[in-house]
Amino acid sequence: MSIVKKILIADDEPDIVEIIKFNLEMEGFEVYTAKNGNEAIEAAKTYLPDLIILDIMMPYKNGIEVCNILRLQPMFKDTLIIFLSALSDETTEIKGLETGADDYLTKPISPKVLISKVNALFRRVNKDIPNIIQVGDLQINRERYIINHNGTEISLARKEFELLALLASKPGKVFLRNEILSQIWGTEVIVGDRTIDVHVRKIRQKLNMDCISTVKGVGYKFEL
Repeated sequence: MSIVKKILIADDEPDIVEIIKFNLEMEGFEVYTAKNGNEAIEAAKTYLPDLIILDIMMPYKNGIEVCNILRLQPMFKDTLIIFLSALSDETTEIKGLETGADDYLTKPISPKVLISKVNALFRRVNKDIPNIIQVGDLQINRERYIINHNGTEISLARKEFELLALLASKPGKVFLRNEILSQIWGTEVIVGDRTIDVHVRKIRQKLNMDCISTVKGVGYKFEL
């Protein structure tokens, strides 16, 4: 299953943002931007990026504060974060990493180095999500778009498959509704909560098993 990765750049220097955005888009990433800490928090909630590039010295809220705020929210617990900073002292770098960042780069930055860091982080994360998901008697092959249950191959529509694979990738984890909408349908397509409900119902019917639980007012989780 190939889903375009979303990246949020939060930096108050337009030239740096433009360079980073251009290079990331050339690599095929979907890129959003923010020019201060407050905008960064709102953009993160709106777009639910897979990775956030945070400048430490930003207006209103600095990168450390933004990271602290986001890490307190369940939806950003596993979001990758890279700090950018003009400060090269060891104390600032340690503080940034202890806040919950996954990497730390000092300015001036090399676009090639940044791209390398970004790709390395995504490779590290992707290693934790196997192409074949096995839960009990249910097997999901993400490369071949095949679902097998008790030896029987089951056909699902593309979005149904992607939704099932997302939920089954972390059994027991509650996926928020807006998180599901963002990861499966993206931000460019306008769909409502009812869309998820319909797809979940179809998955249950086709699998003939009640493997997706509704967490009322929150989202869904996969469990057998």
